Amino acid sequence: MNPIVVLEIDGKKPVEIELYEEIAPISVKNFVRLVKGGFYDGLIFHRVIKDFMIQGGCPKGDGTGKTASIIGEFARNGINNPIKHEVGVISMARAQDYDSGSCQFFIVTGKATHLDGLYAAFGKVISNLDVILEVNEVETDHGDKPIIPVIINRIYVKEDSTN
Repeated sequence: MNPIVVLEIDGKKPVEIELYEEIAPISVKNFVRLVKGGFYDGLIFHRVIKDFMIQGGCPKGDGTGKTASIIGEFARNGINNPIKHEVGVISMARAQDYDSGSCQFFIVTGKATHLDGLYAAFGKVISNLDVILEVNEVETDHGDKPIIPVIINRIYVKEDSTN
């Protein structure tokens, strides 16, 4: 059984995300470790691009923060990952270096097939996708940062989803 995490965004219904451990074991292990350590609790979605994606997980809140980097699990980096970047898919954000993903993640909200094979997708929203799509509609500044912060109250592993 794949692990399921619950994403609680301030003022919204909880969002459940199934993580595909067999496809992206490094990304899932890293994400779950950060989740269990409370890393994401209180952080924000610092980047929102309408009909594309919402991005969070930066400890600095501006897209420049990181933790230890992990191997990018995607085709361009020599690792098979068949997950397509379709609406609801969660993927590791990274800098130009293929192995620079660490703690930042994004959830796809529109057409993003150009990311297939270039970013490590590792799960998909399985409940309350409407919450993610609602966040994708918030007003942003010229740098795609929400005018009113979208706060991640917490993310936790759903107890009955782990072996």
